[in-house]
Amino acid sequence: MDTLSNGYKIFQDDKAFCFGVDAILLCAFSKMKKGDKAIDLGTGNGIIPLALQKKSLSLRSSHKKNACHFTGLEIQKQAADLAYRSVLENGLEDSIDIVHGDIKRADKIFPKASFDVVLSNPPYMKVQAAKENSSKEKTIARHELLCSLDDIVAAAAFLVKEGGSFFMIHRPFRLQEIFDAFAKNGFSARRARFVYPSADKAPEMVLIEARKNLKKDLKIEPPLVMYQGRNKTKAFIDYCSTC
Repeated sequence: MDTLSNGYKIFQDDKAFCFGVDAILLCAFSKMKKGDKAIDLGTGNGIIPLALQKKSLSLRSSHKKNACHFTGLEIQKQAADLAYRSVLENGLEDSIDIVHGDIKRADKIFPKASFDVVLSNPPYMKVQAAKENSSKEKTIARHELLCSLDDIVAAAAFLVKEGGSFFMIHRPFRLQEIFDAFAKNGFSARRARFVYPSADKAPEMVLIEARKNLKKDLKIEPPLVMYQGRNKTKAFIDYCSTC
């Protein structure tokens, strides 16, 4: 069990898959309003609901109806069990639900347009790129063995309300596929931010916010550089600390 920077405890299995900086970046990039209902597709050990629940405390008022609520959907039973243990450990049963289920069957699990916000830190790599890994869990988390990019975007489109937001982190080399999937499912990219390992290298990650059936110009936010030499940049540290 580890302790997050927000003080919450999280159960992880080092032999399976532990959360990385991409999950924290996605949380920092996301935006929510009071009373929003959010779902994390492929929640793993629940890092995104746990981090965002704490972040949402600043949005809360004295009225319970204005509290944000989070759901994590995870197909791997062991990961879902770990996420639920973390929810119980932190006493968050009233604000976080963990559901063991398949993203491709999201329309059978949840009502249509039942969430204001959808988030996903999905597998980045196609099946053809999959290499033999130290564990099946890691391979599933990193490669599209159980769901594709199209499956994730289609599930988000079914689950989010009209005008609602879909936040995702992915690899820049798949941007054309991402935009194609958005167009096919009624999403328009609203914001994007590229994350660079250092100022002299190509971006490794891209953060994207899309809106359901709400067309606006795409805003490219300033680049986020992770390292200068061996040290993390102040901008990167400050950004991650917002989550």
